[in-house]
Amino acid sequence: MGNIKGIKGNILGALLGTITPFCSCSSIPVFIGFTSAGLPLGVTFSFLISSPLVDLGSLMILMSFFGAKIAIAYVIVGLILAVIGGTLIDKLGMEKYIEGYVKEIKNVDGERVELTSQERISYSKGQVLDIINKVWLYVLIGVGIGAAIHNWIPQNMIENIVGSKNPFAVILATIVGIPMYADIFGTIPIAEALVGKGVPLGTVLSFMMAVTALSLPSMIMLSKVVKRKLLYVFVSIVAIGIIMIGYLFNMYAYIFM
Repeated sequence: MGNIKGIKGNILGALLGTITPFCSCSSIPVFIGFTSAGLPLGVTFSFLISSPLVDLGSLMILMSFFGAKIAIAYVIVGLILAVIGGTLIDKLGMEKYIEGYVKEIKNVDGERVELTSQERISYSKGQVLDIINKVWLYVLIGVGIGAAIHNWIPQNMIENIVGSKNPFAVILATIVGIPMYADIFGTIPIAEALVGKGVPLGTVLSFMMAVTALSLPSMIMLSKVVKRKLLYVFVSIVAIGIIMIGYLFNMYAYIFM
């Protein structure tokens, strides 16, 4: 990946993020490893954006809630945001805003381990259990919040705050999502409940993306890796991109649905 420059590198970084089941906090150690290994900064940020936003597991769950068309559209716009975000950061030449200790980390190649078929199966089972242990609590919390929205929060209250009549609903949903922390699995049940209460799809997707890509804990972690200016640029690019995606989805839904 270090030899692939420009937009191709950003696309590769974004696609790599889709096959890694990481939340925003889990993606940051990988981001540090990529950066210390000498990968272009834009490529590493494309990975950092796409990894928590899009993965194959969330695609399956999104399809079960919202159907294939919406799920695929979500993946596409998530990848586009990752590619554009990484490209902009690369063009701004912000390598000097990486903390010095990151570049000083020695890149150590691990030994290649040959596994038998049975060992691969056992390893795969262990990885599955590890992922389940990491996400089950967030899924449970998400389902609980979704159930509360379904059963106890009046529909007219939700519509007044983030409904289609509020022109700032997408911006509000993005701002509200940033301080929260959950992975994509935990936000999907909440998103389904909000859609069921009449919240426009674009507003819901903006909330999902803000929670997963810009959660406050992950930004605190990232602030230890990059300097303040680069952190502000990253948050601004991703937040503006999320807001634009939300309004575009709402416009599409208003015209075609």
